[in-house]
Amino acid sequence: MRTGTDIDRNIEEASALIREAAERGAQFIATPETTALMELGAKRLFANIVAQEEDRALKSFQSLASELGVHLLIGSLAVKVADNKAANRSFLLSPEGEITARYDKIHMFDVDLGNGEAYRESKNYQAGEKSILGDLPWGRLGMTVCYDLRFPHLYRQLAHGGAGYLTVPSAFTKPTGEAHWHVLMRARAIETGCFVFAPAQGGTHENGRETFGHSLIIDPWGDILAEAGTDPCVILAEIDPAKIEDARGRIPSLTHDRAIIAPDTPTDV
Repeated sequence: MRTGTDIDRNIEEASALIREAAERGAQFIATPETTALMELGAKRLFANIVAQEEDRALKSFQSLASELGVHLLIGSLAVKVADNKAANRSFLLSPEGEITARYDKIHMFDVDLGNGEAYRESKNYQAGEKSILGDLPWGRLGMTVCYDLRFPHLYRQLAHGGAGYLTVPSAFTKPTGEAHWHVLMRARAIETGCFVFAPAQGGTHENGRETFGHSLIIDPWGDILAEAGTDPCVILAEIDPAKIEDARGRIPSLTHDRAIIAPDTPTDV
């Protein structure tokens, strides 16, 4: 997607892509981070977002999931949790339109990229505290969002909790995406033996932000099954759940985890 600042237009554009995916046979559909609103300024952000119970984007997507009879992951919506704080919240919706799991992004994107770009996500957003698993007919789904990608212990925990599928809806910056997107996504798939679904924002947005795009579907061996460019579109792949156990059988690293004692201050040997 290339989400803008008009929530109703964003809902319309996302819904059109979701319908296209369903028409092309998708049973599980995922959208990027900040599906309904791309807004960095605090004043404009809080003027446009509401509590989860009042969110018209969420209600619209619930109705759409029910109408189409699909499992739908809304990568994230900004929902108000306090007067000056939002949650960057991902939703898993059933074919009946029910919320079956929700996850608040844990790791806040507080960085200075050194090229004039700086972000302080924690200024407006309240960090989540709990990893979340959802259930699909084909297995368990581990839910994460964007910057979480850089914290492999979260994905290890999800895999040990039974996840065979991981979602990483994102709005990666162009410079960080060019440097790290593909290698990190493939690494998370390889080290967990999971499928990774990474729908992404791409292109230059209304607010001037430029995102990397390149939505990915990756199998548990780290092979890229489908990839987008930067323009809004739908990508699809056939998913064979047997590949999860095949990859884990070939490299059973999840069974080899060991407790590691943290180092003390350096001492003479």
